Amino acid sequence: MLVHLVADYGVGDLAAAEVRASLAVHLPGADVAYTPVGPFDTVAAGFCIAQLALGEGPPDRLVYHNVAPRQDRDDPRPDNEGEPLVAARLSNGVLVVGVAAGSTFAFVKDEVEQAHLVAVPASGSQFRSRDAFPPLLPRLLAGDGSVLESALDPARLPDVPPRVVAYVDGYGNLKTTWPDPPAEPGARLRVRVGEAEAEVVVGGGTFAVPAGEVSFAPGSSGWATRDGGERRWCELLARGGSAAELFGFPAPGTPIEVIG
Repeated sequence: MLVHLVADYGVGDLAAAEVRASLAVHLPGADVAYTPVGPFDTVAAGFCIAQLALGEGPPDRLVYHNVAPRQDRDDPRPDNEGEPLVAARLSNGVLVVGVAAGSTFAFVKDEVEQAHLVAVPASGSQFRSRDAFPPLLPRLLAGDGSVLESALDPARLPDVPPRVVAYVDGYGNLKTTWPDPPAEPGARLRVRVGEAEAEVVVGGGTFAVPAGEVSFAPGSSGWATRDGGERRWCELLARGGSAAELFGFPAPGTPIEVIG
């Protein structure tokens, strides 16, 4: 089966290799694909989780994620405990298992059919995603209800943060949480991302501008929805360059404003 691992271990980090080794023990034969996000970046993680869980792929795939900033409480954490582990079955049948922190479940919220807190052993390990969580995955995939605790109302999951940077891809394109273009195609607008500003051209497609221009248009990221529709996110693309560089390399979560 295909297992998508989304986490903030870093590119080529030892932690990622250790978690993949643990998954090989508990899910032998699984094809594990690792997608890294920045440290404690729950917005980018949530965006990637939804794209991988709700985009095209086999229906029996698993999305397993861990971005756990442990910022839900400021007091000391006994046994290295952190945010709760949640298992969510989506409308397309895909199982998503991971720490409920920040925006990790925000982008799949509307497609969650059932969600439960998962009973996690008090292992005392700082590295829960390697030591405590992987042994639970085969049981969750098999529908073993004994590892589930209370049901979680999907309505209580966080909403997608509005009009922010969601993810920065390898080309420097800024994928956003703007669901629709801010104006009609062809309009020229001044856009502020964080503290940086630039002129953009609203388009029907990201490449529908000449070289040297910046487009603000529906991009390649999105997924089918349970009502038969499609969710499509806009992105900022600098034709022949990097929108991320142009806007000062904004982190996911940075607000995007149209200022004129």
